[in-house]
Amino acid sequence: MNKITLIVGLSFAIFFLVGLATTLTRSMMIGFTDVLPVYILMGIAIAMMIYETFFDKS
Repeated sequence: MNKITLIVGLSFAIFFLVGLATTLTRSMMIGFTDVLPVYILMGIAIAMMIYETFFDKS
């Protein structure tokens, strides 16, 4: 039960962050190079969340 809760919570957070980043690319005035730092930071945040959830056992 605990593992299912972790996966559901992690997927909600990832869907929120990906949706937030893709909303920026829908604008006509914002180009891909303007949003690239956001994608990099979102990728780092998602990787840290996955690492902390499954691999950090301290």
